Amino acid sequence: MKIVKRIILVLVIAFAAFYLITRPQDAANAVQGAINAVVGAVMAVVDFFVALAAG
Repeated sequence: MKIVKRIILVLVIAFAAFYLITRPQDAANAVQGAINAVVGAVMAVVDFFVALAAG
């Protein structure tokens, strides 16, 4: 099972490198979107706890 995980990891890294080299603008947009999603989720959790503490 370890070998399968390693093969999948290598394939994912190879695909990411290929995507980064062939479409750098799209790769940057994907990273930006992922960061925005994480920030949005954190802000939602913060808003929840602020509302919980206030109410």
